[in-house]
Amino acid sequence: MLEVTRKLVELLDLSPTGDDHFQGDSEDLGFPNVFGGQVLGQSLMAACRTVEGRLPHSLHAYFLRPGNHSLPIDYEVQRVRDGGSFSVRRVIARQDGKEILTGAMSFQGEESGYEHQFEMPAVAGYDDLASESDYVARLMPHIPEKMRDKLDRERPIEIRPIDPVNPLKPEAKPPYKQSWFRAQGELPDDPVLHRCLLAYASDFTFLGTSLHPHGVTFMSRNMQVASLDHAIWFHRDFRMDDWLLYDKDSPSASGGRGFNRGNFFSRDGVLVASTTQEALIRQR
Repeated sequence: MLEVTRKLVELLDLSPTGDDHFQGDSEDLGFPNVFGGQVLGQSLMAACRTVEGRLPHSLHAYFLRPGNHSLPIDYEVQRVRDGGSFSVRRVIARQDGKEILTGAMSFQGEESGYEHQFEMPAVAGYDDLASESDYVARLMPHIPEKMRDKLDRERPIEIRPIDPVNPLKPEAKPPYKQSWFRAQGELPDDPVLHRCLLAYASDFTFLGTSLHPHGVTFMSRNMQVASLDHAIWFHRDFRMDDWLLYDKDSPSASGGRGFNRGNFFSRDGVLVASTTQEALIRQR
């Protein structure tokens, strides 16, 4: 495992503090606030620590307040129900006693049943694409100096965008985005870890899908953007250290909000997870 990936795995490895409470550290990715994917991944890990013999199949969360990346986060898990087939947990994330996220996660044991899925779209392969880090490196001379240290850093999740947008000179495009994702380096055979890592990674490049038709990015002047909620459904097993295609679209934007949807496909075309998110996309 690469050192940068090991640090991410450790970030998701919460410390128990008693009575279904856990504590996680925060990381500074250069955003003004805690990265939403971090809180999603840690919340899911906290819930998983209270369930045995079942894996998460869905997550629904609301971001209530911006988090402070200089402070740890406390996670309270409430055991809502353990039924014959499903378990449900409620998670509340707090900093300084204030809720920054509330969510619910559902778990299910292995079960067979009807099977169908959407086909993976035909896209350029990951071998033919530059990574997001390579793209940022080419833009570095044009990026404000105060932002360079945050953008020019090694990342545990490698992202190779298809038809990337220049954040400094965006052009209006249809409301679709596609990227290949994978964690850098080999990971343990732990399905809980792989699901928590996907929750973490699913917030990258998602919000921007609803900005595509308007020719703006999060770096555009006077833009206020933030994730409002996030949902994930895990359909099938997968590995985050193998390539996954993240296929996203935005059916609607209105009222200062953008709605986004996504599907994760394995490189052999298996639909492994789906996501939705509504985001604040406000021009001040």
